[in-house]
Amino acid sequence: MAGDAAGGDYKDVVLFLATAGVVVPILRRWKISPVLGFLAAGVLLGPFGLGALHQSLPWLAYLTIESPSQVAHLAELGVVFLLFMIGLELSWDRLWTMRRLVFGLGGLQVIACATAIAVIATLLGHGAVTATVLGMALALSSTAIVMPLLAEQKRQHSRAGRATFSVLLLQDLAVAPILVTIAFLGSHQDNDFTFKPLIAFAPAALGLLGLVALGRLVLRPMMRSVARADSPELFMAASLLVVIGAGLAAAMVGLSMALGAFIAGLLLAETEHRKQIERTVEPFKGLLLGLFFVSVGISLDLSRLAAAPALILGLMVGVTALNGAIVFGLARLWRLGRAAALETALLLAAGGEFAFVVLQSAMTEKLLDRTLGQTILVASTLSMFSIPVLAAIGAAVRRRVLAATPAAPAPSVQRRET
Repeated sequence: MAGDAAGGDYKDVVLFLATAGVVVPILRRWKISPVLGFLAAGVLLGPFGLGALHQSLPWLAYLTIESPSQVAHLAELGVVFLLFMIGLELSWDRLWTMRRLVFGLGGLQVIACATAIAVIATLLGHGAVTATVLGMALALSSTAIVMPLLAEQKRQHSRAGRATFSVLLLQDLAVAPILVTIAFLGSHQDNDFTFKPLIAFAPAALGLLGLVALGRLVLRPMMRSVARADSPELFMAASLLVVIGAGLAAAMVGLSMALGAFIAGLLLAETEHRKQIERTVEPFKGLLLGLFFVSVGISLDLSRLAAAPALILGLMVGVTALNGAIVFGLARLWRLGRAAALETALLLAAGGEFAFVVLQSAMTEKLLDRTLGQTILVASTLSMFSIPVLAAIGAAVRRRVLAATPAAPAPSVQRRET
């Protein structure tokens, strides 16, 4: 009995490692994105996949992930490690040079997409609060899926890659204000006005400044001290402490863990230990991101999709098309070429992981009907499945445009006429 219990405790981990070690390499050989492999594995191994059949076929319980909530909590670290690695590849100076894209293009994208979705939701008969919540949730894209796809294609430093990353970064920064807004709307439902949610944003702002200041004072000396010990194990422990510690510190002051890890990465980007930290953290990031994609697949409620396929698919296509059209227009306004603007629009059109956070928070505050919220969650999850396909379309369009573009003429050696 004790042996069975112990085996059950580790079954979910074994299933995930089998997916990472067997399924994904096969997909790589077939030139299929590993992201799609992890997403599909999540659907198959989750309670709405094989789990729905284990009542009639009990042996399928051995092939089903039994604790999706525990997997989801651990999977959140995948996004945290991803943002840390992104910060590690940047620097404060480089981030400052991108400020026009981050705060200009990124800020306008969130405002324009959220407003457009909210207006359409209002026209469809939803109240102002529900429409606002839906707009804020569905304006956010998926950092966890888009950035690995760009890295896989070595496109993160292209014009489309920089524009995409800038918008995603601004969206991550916007999560804290959005959650504060939801808390404010929740407290204001019974006309009992309170400044508590607004005051709650002050610790977040102060915490952000404190995180930067403390990081400059502590992180660099700590990593130098650990490096002098010349112990790979200690260096690994210190690197993991930095990532998870910075994330928890940010969460304690009301920010997202991912944003805290990103700031820690930025602070260490200009140190002499950057490359060593990157090599140490990379395997953990890859595995935890894989677990994140599995958890997204697990959350896809196939029973709701089967009950209302036209509604859910219509929502997915409609929101994706609307977001993509707005991003394309804004990217052209920011003087990106047609191919780069289209690639950016396709990468940012689908839903993202923070939509789960926003919608769950809104349902908890009773700002959003739970049935509607769950339907939107399924549509948003389904749109995340489409991101690798949209990215492939964007890459194909870019290649076609480049192939059709005539080569620049060689510089003339003739003397100019005066």
